[in-house]
Amino acid sequence: MERIERIHALHRILSNARYPVTVQRLMEELECSRATAYRDLAYLRDFLMAPVVGNGEAGFNYDAGEKDRFELPGLWLSSQELHSLLAAQQLLMRSGGGVLSNALAPLQHRIEKLLDEHAGGRRVPVERVRVVPHRTRRLDEHAFRNVATAVLDRKQLAFDYRARSTDEATRRTVSPQRMTHYRDNWYLDAWDHTRDALRSFAVDRITAAKLLDEDARDVPDEELDTQLASSYGIFSGTPKGWATIVFNAKAARWVADEHWHSQQQGRFLPDGRYELKIPYSNGRELLMDVLHYGSDAEIVEPPVLREQARALLSLALSQYD
Repeated sequence: MERIERIHALHRILSNARYPVTVQRLMEELECSRATAYRDLAYLRDFLMAPVVGNGEAGFNYDAGEKDRFELPGLWLSSQELHSLLAAQQLLMRSGGGVLSNALAPLQHRIEKLLDEHAGGRRVPVERVRVVPHRTRRLDEHAFRNVATAVLDRKQLAFDYRARSTDEATRRTVSPQRMTHYRDNWYLDAWDHTRDALRSFAVDRITAAKLLDEDARDVPDEELDTQLASSYGIFSGTPKGWATIVFNAKAARWVADEHWHSQQQGRFLPDGRYELKIPYSNGRELLMDVLHYGSDAEIVEPPVLREQARALLSLALSQYD
């Protein structure tokens, strides 16, 4: 057990003790020698100003009149907790396409400093935590910050938006509801005052974002989930039906462990194949994901989705004629 963890454990033991704690018990619970136990007690009392009273014969505890007012100063985390925090911070920096780097730089410096203190001067190899972004899109940092601020401050937001599907540019005024990080990219769920309906916007397609003074309209979480999360994909909508996809035994080893949707239904077939059922509204994203498996997957139902897959495969094949 490292020193900072022993100090934290020692504080917890003395805070909860109704009677003086013997040095022998401290040695056992802190997994340390007698000399180390005394040094930690002295550090807690003399440097951290903890109300430690007692002696080696009767044991030690906190002064009853002071212990409820004493707290350990600063941020006390174990090495494992700091390592986990650093890994999460690296993930945020890299999955945000660099847009979060400046905002998180002070946090990274603080975490690395704490780790250095834990390691006794030994350099912590941060580069050993590797995050590889996949098909991330460029974000406008100003737009991202305004979107995040509008979501958290519950203010309306105005911005220019150019949809990828139509390439049409429009000016929108929305009440932001929540931000979603999906497949290494950010999306904004919002009440669109122009369309008078809930919509999802790709944050990388937002420009000229401006915070407004008007308070955002709040939409209940149940309605958000029903309209935006009940079907497959990021632009889901209310489910129009269920898709049944069958994967061969080879692909089944992967698909059986994958999370496609919160309401998905999956089962292994007698011949080793895997059947997956998913609620969907717009089949476009589902088709792309199924076709990603090529000949290892087959859409069984509904017939209309099966025909759409057949048409897409025929068009793809025609490119190679």
